[in-house]
Amino acid sequence: MILPEHAVILLAEDLENDVLLIRHALVKAGVKNPFHVVRDGEECLAYLHGEGKYASRDEFPLPDLLLLDLKMPKVDGFEVLAEVRRNKDFSALRIIVLTSSDQVYDVNKAYDLGANSFLVKPLDFENLTALVRTLSAFWLQTSKSPTMQRPPKKKDGNGQNGPLHSSGQ
Repeated sequence: MILPEHAVILLAEDLENDVLLIRHALVKAGVKNPFHVVRDGEECLAYLHGEGKYASRDEFPLPDLLLLDLKMPKVDGFEVLAEVRRNKDFSALRIIVLTSSDQVYDVNKAYDLGANSFLVKPLDFENLTALVRTLSAFWLQTSKSPTMQRPPKKKDGNGQNGPLHSSGQ
């Protein structure tokens, strides 16, 4: 069982200012968990699948908590959410949508696709720090999740280990 302070947080966020604010809020809230950032949905999926530069699980461990922005380039947060939830290997991953959108459509769609929670980014830093503190207390300290392991690489047609894809094809 992983200790709460060792639980890995993965932030999928394309806006540099939001990354800096969230990183600073984590520090101010006293959250010392390992923290990784990906800048778009495509990079998020590569991280989760352990592909490309994310192949080393020592350097890029599976996250215990994914903070997912919805409005990202290449592959948006909804597409990431749908793909992750289609893949049984990631069923234990807790996904918190953390976005600036408060549109009812976005909230409903995120929950329909399997989000564990939907949080709207506060406009001021103090409220963001309080949100991060609460998020950590509940999702990392109190809430328990099943263990998750990196899925094995699939064999390609030559019997070699090839990249893992879960695109449903």
